[in-house]
Amino acid sequence: MSLLKEFSRIGRDLFLSGLVSSHGGNISIRAGDKIIITRRGSMLAHLNKEDLIETGLYKDDSGIIMASTEIIVHRAIYFNTSALAIVHSHPPAAIALSLFMDEIIPIDSEASYLLHKIPVIATKETIGSKDVANIIPDYLQEYKIVMLRGHGAFSIGDILEEAYMLHSTLENACRIIAYGKIFGNAFKEYRKDGNKYTKW
Repeated sequence: MSLLKEFSRIGRDLFLSGLVSSHGGNISIRAGDKIIITRRGSMLAHLNKEDLIETGLYKDDSGIIMASTEIIVHRAIYFNTSALAIVHSHPPAAIALSLFMDEIIPIDSEASYLLHKIPVIATKETIGSKDVANIIPDYLQEYKIVMLRGHGAFSIGDILEEAYMLHSTLENACRIIAYGKIFGNAFKEYRKDGNKYTKW
């Protein structure tokens, strides 16, 4: 599969899944000493070759002008983790829960198995900021996906599909938590050694 087709597939799935708005979110891969990242203001559901910006991992070049505003965060993650792909989305249910929680602990079996728990990080500035770039890589050394309070999620993977899957799983888990709260805050534990899920 060509690079454009892979970016387009993941970008369209992010939009159709409701994980980004029309012009929200960004995705990238690492290719040696280069980053290929979506263009600033691009529509992930309708990517074309002009929307894939190649720029330096370690230093700026002419491509930096058009790169996503989150390039500083993507670079920091690649510097400090083994990630080869990054997805940043704005999942509505997860964002809502991030405003009330310091960590998101799934209660469904799939997300419990895949994610364990998701830390919620609070920074003074959330969009393309040095604050985020300085803090988030440390969390992504331990977790595959993290939430920025009120803003969105960053995930890492070896390929874009892996990184995307984490967002889909997170948002589904947050919807289940939200639905569950309709019936009360206590739920019947069904998982073996269920208490460990609060201690990851």
